[in-house]
This record gives sequence, C-alpha cells and structure tokens, in this order.
Amino acid sequence: MRITAFALLLLSLPAASPARADLHITRDHGGYVEEYKDKYKRIRDHHERVIIDGICNSACTLVFGIVPINKICVTPRASLGFHQAYYDKAFTFGIKVTSAEGTLDLMSYYPDTVKDWIRRNGGLTTEMKKIKNGMDLWKIVDPCPEEW
Repeated sequence: MRITAFALLLLSLPAASPARADLHITRDHGGYVEEYKDKYKRIRDHHERVIIDGICNSACTLVFGIVPINKICVTPRASLGFHQAYYDKAFTFGIKVTSAEGTLDLMSYYPDTVKDWIRRNGGLTTEMKKIKNGMDLWKIVDPCPEEW
C-alpha cells in the first residue's frame, strides 16, 4: 500500500501544531531581572499559563507585570517574596548594594494590586517581604481552579 504525500501531510499536522505549555513555579528564588522579563514575555506571547505552586521570590514576581493576570493562578502552597533590587554581588565584592533605579524598574512592572500590598507593608526594603496563601494573596491573583 502506498502512502501519498497528502496522507503524510495530514498525519504530520497534529505534531506540527503548537503544544500548550504551562509554567509551574515551585521553587524560584529569583535572579537576573532582564532574564525574567524575556522569559515572561515569551510566556505571554505564547498565551501560556503560569501556576505558582510554591516559592516565587524576587525577580520571579515580575510575572504579575508581564503575563496577563487571568493567565496566572496560585495553589495553597504559593508564596511571593518582594525586596529592593540590588546589584549582582559578584560585582560588589559580595556586599548587597541596592539599586534605586532597579527598584523603580521592578515597581513599574507591578500591577496596582501588588503595589498596594507593598505600600501597605512598608514599601520595598532589603529584607524579603512575603505573602502566603490567604486573603492578601487572593487580592492579587486568583486561586487555581480544579482543572488547572
């Protein structure tokens, strides 16, 4: 039996279609802000969902300013951590040196709900300020529905 080129094309279509992927955040302590901006822009542009199912600290929280909020949800294990931006300690002899410009950049991405929580909790400082599962977190982002 001969398989025609048309039949091969039809068989390859499901494999060629884009797969829906979700980002599951379980233990993300942050990193370089520019890398997170690029990562979250790709997620946004591919219409992917983000499930925060654990720690999302520092630059990880930029997800709230880049990915549409209706594409993000949190599980009961979620926690968010916010602090001032600081320069890479490799360039500051291991000393944590805050960056006013970097902190303003972070704040410029956050939606009002995040900014309001930060203001109500004393603003960004060098110390990590955390939100865990509960009403404060749900004012920012919805809990994940069962089907996620």
